[in-house]
Amino acid sequence: MLDSANERRLRLLVLTHLFHPDSCGGAGIFTDMCHELAGRNIDVTVRCAYPYYPEWKDKSGRNGLRIERYCDHGVIVERYGLFIPWDSRSIWQRCLYEGSYFLSICRSLVDGARFDVVMVFCPLAGSVAFAGLHKMLHRCPLLLCIQDLPADAAKAGGIIRHGWLQKFARGVQRALFNQADVWSSISPVMIERLKELRDHDQPILFMPNWLHQSIAEEIHRLPSKVGQLASQPVRLLYAGNIGTKQGLLDFCKVLQASSAPFYFRIHGDCGMADQVRDWVASRGDRRFSFGPLLEESGFVRALHETDLFVVTEKSGSGASFFPSKMVPAMASGTPTLAVSDPDSPLGHEMRSQGLGPWSSWDRCGEASEVLRSLESRPAEFAAWQHNAVRRSQDYNREPCLALIERTLREMVQDRTLARTRAAASPVV
Repeated sequence: MLDSANERRLRLLVLTHLFHPDSCGGAGIFTDMCHELAGRNIDVTVRCAYPYYPEWKDKSGRNGLRIERYCDHGVIVERYGLFIPWDSRSIWQRCLYEGSYFLSICRSLVDGARFDVVMVFCPLAGSVAFAGLHKMLHRCPLLLCIQDLPADAAKAGGIIRHGWLQKFARGVQRALFNQADVWSSISPVMIERLKELRDHDQPILFMPNWLHQSIAEEIHRLPSKVGQLASQPVRLLYAGNIGTKQGLLDFCKVLQASSAPFYFRIHGDCGMADQVRDWVASRGDRRFSFGPLLEESGFVRALHETDLFVVTEKSGSGASFFPSKMVPAMASGTPTLAVSDPDSPLGHEMRSQGLGPWSSWDRCGEASEVLRSLESRPAEFAAWQHNAVRRSQDYNREPCLALIERTLREMVQDRTLARTRAAASPVV
């Protein structure tokens, strides 16, 4: 840590397309981070879009050309309009979405504001492109926080299908990433992938997403469920984004074809949500139910009542993302039932930490046998619960925020992070 006597009030610019009241996609974590850093002798300015996610709708009714500025818990928030796709899987609409945000936020380049350091969250390429342009004009050190690899995610989600287009997208992604002085990511598997992309030996820090404060408080209000036996029938919960890359509908069809007893609550929104909702309605299978996204308190209550939290990730996603919604599930003592590639961040987490039943897509039919036999496996179920709570400790809020603060302060003095590289682990 730098000598606190020499610290001055740092001026930080945070670039993210998502901020409260958006939910999912890391919005809660970004908001929590900015609020906390504002209380740590840091002047925080956030440039973001008007709220729209994950519903892909203008939730404020103010999206447009006007730039909105206000103060939120000590954070200066600036909102910039963008084109919101009505079909988030359309490549031309996604290009217009990214491009419109880049052009909209570029208006801030002439406002005269000066910052000591800039922090940009990816996956939105428009944000990363703006961060690179801002660095070129203002010479501020730039920290790139990679939550998702846009080119890989676009391929997995079926947005980019042609090989030449995938190659072009990866080239653009690499060029944008290499404008940053320091990189961070949320999964060791993603960090290994990022090593192949850096051109200037940038330090890459492991900064996992954490259990943000408001949801942690909701979890702590409820009694521990560790040691509680599984229900009969087994209660399943899926809550969060429902996009192409989750492959949730495919998994639902596999479960529906089995005779296993279960009750599967699905709550979500995003590009594929309507298809899943319509499928549930058309099947008439009382084992499935569909509802809208849950507020934090409702989400935590639903976790408390469920036996297995379902997380699916379409095959071929590679190192594109790690589902941060697993963190509150772990903290609540809820095992995860996951389907993914074995070498993805999700697959690696599940198999190395023993967080619950995992299978690859070619064997996902085994999930029905797990549901049938869970009552007769109380020791294994209890081990999953204990492992989930134990692993959640590695996503504690305070160490993550302390590393972010230390990194930002040191970057102002030394963009190579020589001191952090020597003191922090894991850093590659």
